[in-house]
Amino acid sequence: MEKLGVKKNNTNLLKTNYASALTDIYFKQITDNLDVDQTVKMKYTSRLKEASLELKNCSNCSSLLACKNALAGFILTPKVSNNAITFSYQKCKYKEECEKINKYKNNVYYFEMPTLIKNASFKNIYKDDLKRLEIIKKIKSFYDDYRENKDCKGIYLTGNFGSGKSYLIAALFNELAKQNYQSAIIYFPEFLRSLKASFNTSSLYEEKFDYIKKVPLLLIDDIGAEKLTDWARDEILGSILQYRMDFNLKTFFTSNLTIEELENHLQFTNGVIDKVKARRIIERIKYLSCEITLVSVNRRS
Repeated sequence: MEKLGVKKNNTNLLKTNYASALTDIYFKQITDNLDVDQTVKMKYTSRLKEASLELKNCSNCSSLLACKNALAGFILTPKVSNNAITFSYQKCKYKEECEKINKYKNNVYYFEMPTLIKNASFKNIYKDDLKRLEIIKKIKSFYDDYRENKDCKGIYLTGNFGSGKSYLIAALFNELAKQNYQSAIIYFPEFLRSLKASFNTSSLYEEKFDYIKKVPLLLIDDIGAEKLTDWARDEILGSILQYRMDFNLKTFFTSNLTIEELENHLQFTNGVIDKVKARRIIERIKYLSCEITLVSVNRRS
């Protein structure tokens, strides 16, 4: 008799707690949509209250940053399965919107590039400097021509430090990524160091090198800032450019050096001057791109 009394008391407590929870409109909204007997729902009162609180949070939420739920961007959601209630986390509308907006980033390989470059876009390009109009027009022209499969060359963008060279090309690549075109942006000095460090892992070395050679769109960022060696110039840069030239793969460059200054830089390796090999690299760069000079305000200062 005592056990029966305890069981009855527990049942009464469940009923009381459930009835009290039903006074909350969000709790009632959730339970009304669960097609299962109330005796089953009562067993999950505590968990259903958690779900109703998250539903309430969502109903008053204005953005992903304002999310108050246990797992930001998700809502605890109950459903009926085999006469029981299971719970899972479902993405909220803001989380889905955010993922949709940023999905394009899967089409761009960023190597050692800052967040600013990863988020570059046409709409945030500074247009308040007349000196930037030529490159902006050129970028827009490339965007249109590339999508229409028209023959077009890449850009060798030279200019002063902090003028936004990398950002401009990154904005182009990111916009094309939204149209499902694949590209890569590599900070060239660090890319060379990374390749050298992976010498002992041949598969990793080949994977990196091969991908950069063959990616449809490539930006070699800050060329001329690297510590030059025969290997970097002839085996890496020369091979990449030759392959991309042979297969008509669009290639872009940014540098603080003009092409003429870059040629002088490429001549000297380990105290040895080799004008022929430097000229060979420059001819490939000229074949792949047209030079544009950007002299603008240093926006990093």
